[in-house]
This record gives sequence, C-alpha cells and structure tokens, in this order.
Amino acid sequence: MAAADNARVDAARGAALASMEAAKTWSVLPWEHRAAIFLKAAELMAGPYRYIMNAATMLAHSKNIFQAEIDAVCELVDFFRFNAYFMQQIYDIQPASAPGGAAAGVPTHFVRLIDDRESLVRAMKMIPVECVVRNVCAGSMAKRYGVAEGLRLPEPVFEFFYKSDALHDPLCNDDHIRALGWATDREIGEMKAITHKVNGVLKPMFANAGIELVDYKLEFGHPTDDPRGPLVLGDEFTPDGCRLWDAKTGEKMDKDRFRRDLGEVIEHYREVGRRIGTPGL
Repeated sequence: MAAADNARVDAARGAALASMEAAKTWSVLPWEHRAAIFLKAAELMAGPYRYIMNAATMLAHSKNIFQAEIDAVCELVDFFRFNAYFMQQIYDIQPASAPGGAAAGVPTHFVRLIDDRESLVRAMKMIPVECVVRNVCAGSMAKRYGVAEGLRLPEPVFEFFYKSDALHDPLCNDDHIRALGWATDREIGEMKAITHKVNGVLKPMFANAGIELVDYKLEFGHPTDDPRGPLVLGDEFTPDGCRLWDAKTGEKMDKDRFRRDLGEVIEHYREVGRRIGTPGL
C-alpha cells in the first residue's frame, strides 16, 4: 500500500514538474499559435471525443446525458472558442510596443519581458535593409571617404545598407531599394523618419549619462499578423549595434572593443547599462 502511495506521489510530482516546463514554452508562443491550439482542442471535443467526454462526465460526476452534454462538452468548447475570439480582439486594440516606445512615438515589435534575459516580441517579416544614422564620422564612413575618425558631423547622416553577409552588407540608396523591390516609397520614408526620431530620443538620453551616441543601425518590418499595417521597428538597441564613446575621454564602450581587440568588453557594456539606469547593474 505504501509503495503504491509513493508511486502516486512520484507520478504527481513528475506531472507538476512537466507542467511547469510546458508553461515556459507556452508563455513564449505567439498568440496566434496559442489560439490555434485552443480552436483545435475545441474542434476535437465537439467532434470525435464528444461522446467519450460525456460518458466520463456521467460516470465520474453522476450526471445524466443532458447534464453531461451541457456541463462538460458544451461549456468547455465554448470556453476555448470564445477565449480565442476575445484574445484576437485584445491584440487588435492593444499597442504594438511597450509604453516607453509608444510614448516616444516609435512602434516596436516588443510585447513584454519574460525574465532578465528573455523578451517576447511579435513575429516579423523584415525588410532586407539596415538603417544607419551617424552623428560622428567613424567606422566604415571614415574609411570610405578617408576622413579622420571622430569628426563631429553638423547634422546626422542617414545611410541604407543591403543586408547580405555574402556581399558584406553593401551601401545602397533609395533608388536601389525601389528598383529591386525591397521596400516601397512609403516604407523608405517611414524607415528614415523613425530612425531619425530614435536619434532624437537616444542622443540626449546617452548625453545625460556622459556617453556620446556616435552611430547605430536599426531594422524594420511588418508583423506577420498585420503585413499591410504600419512599419514597425524589429530590432534591439545594444552596444552590439551602435557606437558609444565616453563623452569626456572618448573611450570606446561598444562593439569596437571586441573588433579592435581592446579588451574589457563585458565591463564596458555593463558600464553603459549602469549609466543609463539598467536594473541590476
């Protein structure tokens, strides 16, 4: 008897642990996938498993056939179908980005933080170009035009690059993008406008932290659940995708510490986070 009880406890513990692991996967599934699972379950319960569920309800809860049909199958099928329906309504009216991005007028693919290392974002169909804004001449711009790195530009310079590892992300312009069908005139205009808007938000933010925002790149696309809707920023902003210099010393605090073998990459990334108020740093 004791062995049987222990086996039941172990089985229950195993089921609980498996449920906790499954919950992690479930929590990061796009809402469309979760809704599809609900609707499929409702379809199975209303069809091939209907009589099995009714019979189980009658046996386990002393229901008659009418009570079982109403209390088990009908209610659960309605529950799954209506929840999927209301889920769609909620996602149709909620903002596409976090409050910070929305407050700055920058639509993003961000949905919510999962933990300190992971976030949930909307699935995207990306436009194959990078948008780069330069406040200071550095990197490829300095090499391309033979200009000394560190030249402060009188106004931000905007550049497009075609995303292709095989071609080393070549510089391109509006005409290339239109002619090759990578983006429409409207999308080109939106990418430029949003990228400059981001510069207007981040440049003073970093300046207040004693950091100069030298340049950065952003990528855009359309959410897969709204392919004809407004363009959305589908990128993160980290020292891996920009150049950040200490405003007083000019010390590099970004990806160039790795590229140029300057060392202390993690230490400088953490210092950037600490200065701008990243929690836990």
